[in-house]
Order: sequence, then C-alpha cells, then structure tokens
Amino acid sequence: MVVLVCRELVMSKELNNKTDEEIAKIVQLGEIEPFGVLVKRYEKKIMRYAKRFLFGYDDAEDLVQDVFIKAFVNIKSFDIDRRFSPWIYRIAHNEFINMIKKKGKESVSFFNPDVLFPHLVSEETPEKEVNETELREALDNCLKSLSPKYREVVVLHYYEELSYREISDVLRVPISTVGIRLKRGREKMKLLCKNLI
Repeated sequence: MVVLVCRELVMSKELNNKTDEEIAKIVQLGEIEPFGVLVKRYEKKIMRYAKRFLFGYDDAEDLVQDVFIKAFVNIKSFDIDRRFSPWIYRIAHNEFINMIKKKGKESVSFFNPDVLFPHLVSEETPEKEVNETELREALDNCLKSLSPKYREVVVLHYYEELSYREISDVLRVPISTVGIRLKRGREKMKLLCKNLI
C-alpha cells in the first residue's frame, strides 16, 4: 500500500513537470490517469471562457464536463507537434456554439471595464463602487449587442489571453481575420458604450 502511494506521488510530480503536449502523448499511448492533470490545468480556464461567452446559460458546468469528455474521447486525433491549448479551446468553442444554436439564446457576461476602457473608471472615491456597478451594467448591455463572432474573439483575447495565432487555431480562421474581428469588436464596443454611458 505504501509503495503504491509513493509511486503515485512520484508519478504525479513527474507529470506536473511535463508539458501539456507530453501528457497528451502519454494519454494517447493508453495511460488514462494523466488526463486528470490536463483537466486540472484547464478546468478553471474553460469554465471562465464558458461563463463569459455563454452568460445566462445555467448549464455551463455540464458543458465544460462535455468538453473534457470529448477531449478524452478524441485525444488520439490531437497532433502532439502542435500546442494543446488551442485544441482544447477549439473543442470548447464547438460545444458552446452548438449550445447557442440549440437553445437559440444569445447573451453575454460581465466584461471587466478596465480591460478595454481603463479611462472610464474613476479613481478611488466613495462613489467608485456605484460608478463601477453602473459601468458593468452598461458594458453588459453593449456586449449583448455584439455578434458572437466579435464577442468570442474579445473574450478569448482579453480574458483567456490567447494570442492571435491561438485564436486563429481555435476558430479556424486566418490570423488577419482574428485581428479584424478584434478591431471591429473593440470599435463596436466603444461606439455602443459611448451611447450608453
């Protein structure tokens, strides 16, 4: 029993030092347990992505679980010469888009105003909390008006901190298209917010 526990601890430490791609290769070779390390690394990130892109959906946790099930089932199709993160985000993207189509529901989560509009939030004052609450509500309304193609790029870039290349891999669009969508998304947000704030 003690030997088994020690072996698991050593394996756990070894896995924590491996890259996502190295762990994916181990899983592809038939080891199931290491997939848990990938889940641990990406669970919070994918949940954050789900909540920001699918604001108002009560079943985000179920969707995230579905993402990991699909990733596990399809792990053999992952090309270990590429990065793992765009691959898992692509699976999440597909699941989230399918949910939007299935439910026919469109909405968006709170968007941190400091990300795109740092000048809109006042310095520390007693009214700051009230101002931020009003600003969040206004930004929610602005984001709800953005089409999913712009909103998703904004969420992936500003919240998930994916590079243009990674977003390109997730959405399967050229990098130039990512740049255009991000620029247009920011412009539309600024225009919408200017009218509401």
